[in-house]
Amino acid sequence: MEQEEKQDNIEVWEDYVNIKDLVLSLVVCSLTSVGGYIIAPAGQQPLIFGLVGAVLGFIISTILIKPKRQFSYTNDEA
Repeated sequence: MEQEEKQDNIEVWEDYVNIKDLVLSLVVCSLTSVGGYIIAPAGQQPLIFGLVGAVLGFIISTILIKPKRQFSYTNDEA
């Protein structure tokens, strides 16, 4: 089972990431950033709207994609 999970994951910055979740988050963040940029009025507003769209995409990604890590603490003190 663990071998199958590693086949679906790729290593990014010394951490394993599920390919499907990575692509989903990239699509969501890209769409919200570009959408904010496109709907912004002229001037310096496109930068601000694009950054707000990126933050909004991050929030949506954290809601859609749940963490898959499981931590267990052990007491190794002697």
